Amino acid sequence: MSFYSTPIEEIPAIREALVKGFASGKTKNVLFRKTQLIQLAYLLQDNRERFIETLAIDLKRPVLESNFLEINGTIAEAYEAFSRIEEWTKPEKPHFDLNWFFMRPEVRKEPKGVVLIIGPFNFPLWCLLGPLAGALAAGNTVLLKPSELSSATADLVAELIPKYLDPDVVRVVRGGVPQATKLLEYPWGHLCYTGNGRVAKIIGAAAAQTLTPVTFELGGKSPVIIDKSADLELAARRVMWGKCANAGQICVSPDYVLVHRDVEEAFIKEVRKVHTKSFGPHPEKSDSLSRIISPHHASRIKALVDNTKGNVILGGEVNVEERYVAPTVVRDLDGDDSLLSEEIFGPVLPIVKVNDVDDAINFITSRDHPLALYIFTQDKKVKEKILSSTNSGAAVVNDVSIHALAAGMPFGGVGASGSGGYTTGKWGFNTFTHFRTTLDVPSWLDKIALGSRFPPYTDVKLQDLMTLAKYKLPPRPAPGSIVAPQRRWKLWAALAVAGAIAAFLKQRSS
Repeated sequence: MSFYSTPIEEIPAIREALVKGFASGKTKNVLFRKTQLIQLAYLLQDNRERFIETLAIDLKRPVLESNFLEINGTIAEAYEAFSRIEEWTKPEKPHFDLNWFFMRPEVRKEPKGVVLIIGPFNFPLWCLLGPLAGALAAGNTVLLKPSELSSATADLVAELIPKYLDPDVVRVVRGGVPQATKLLEYPWGHLCYTGNGRVAKIIGAAAAQTLTPVTFELGGKSPVIIDKSADLELAARRVMWGKCANAGQICVSPDYVLVHRDVEEAFIKEVRKVHTKSFGPHPEKSDSLSRIISPHHASRIKALVDNTKGNVILGGEVNVEERYVAPTVVRDLDGDDSLLSEEIFGPVLPIVKVNDVDDAINFITSRDHPLALYIFTQDKKVKEKILSSTNSGAAVVNDVSIHALAAGMPFGGVGASGSGGYTTGKWGFNTFTHFRTTLDVPSWLDKIALGSRFPPYTDVKLQDLMTLAKYKLPPRPAPGSIVAPQRRWKLWAALAVAGAIAAFLKQRSS
């Protein structure tokens, strides 16, 4: 379908309107921010059916998935920010320190300015309007750049934003690479990008030229470990749901499975059952399966499947023009297989057999840190071993993908899978907030210790200042040893003795 692109020559004026909107000071008012946030929630609620229609056009996404995975969560983001903004914006006091107490130290929560949010095609609402909620709560003005691939949803967002939100505060620029390139010429208070690592490198390099702080959510290959103690029916049902929801086009979709060799056959048997129950004998006719965003992306997935050295035991069919990729399962892969070379971003599940948990851990730690790690086990020791031996943006035990919607939890990657967390709740607010240190220093402090900082310097002044920096350090660790645990029992013993003495003296006085 045709896609409207914002003329390049209009972009400077659009950005300047947001600069002026921020300079007006209106976004400093918390009640104004709340108005924008509740309007954002109503934008989604009032137009739920229209968004369901556009998501069906862009991705042929089932109604249930559009509601559960995207619309409901985005409304929740706006509503939580609306409900808790007074709490989040309150200045914070540091811990008590006598040296600084009289200067009334405080951390103020200030907006960063004009924020740029570049959204992806796979979740054109949650990954665009979710960060918008955090940016509005923090008091910024915002320029939204939706993906040109999910064009129907982008058009609807662009239509509705000026009807619900203040045009001095939120604007939309539509288009592809030319528009994005123009936007990257400017400095921003913060830049938030959701997408792939290749584009993130380009954006990061451009942002470095203007010293713009960035948040990246980049996905990657999120592994699943199936321990021999796992509930295999549960694991198969949840992994296949996570792999096939939105046709696998989810940044936290389980990318591949590492299964203990003792339970591989039993796990595959359960996967076959789930496949049949979920999509029937003709998945292409199922109304529970989305489509790939474009023929180009479908062609990329087809190449990965065609070049695998593994055995395709389910699915494998790809219709590039129809953007259809069948739910596919591949087993007997080596570590250098095509399906393990890049993020699949489609409903194709590679299964790799491992000898034990250590083998799985080594497989994961030899690669980039994933955005998510999924562990299926009933053994607490196995769970703790995997969590303590790996690193990932998030980790979920006995489920997949749902952590991205968990209220009050940060969502983001580490290393190649991203940096920073732009959702949910206060974490999104924090991303777009500058934490500003303030002191209010009374003049009389110069009459005591602080007066010693002024020239001419003398030994007496040096001694006065050094007294402020004296700390009672714990005993030095012996060579080759580590710090001994603090013996808190001594404190409790001292308190008990003091209490006993106080009780004795009180009884004696009576």
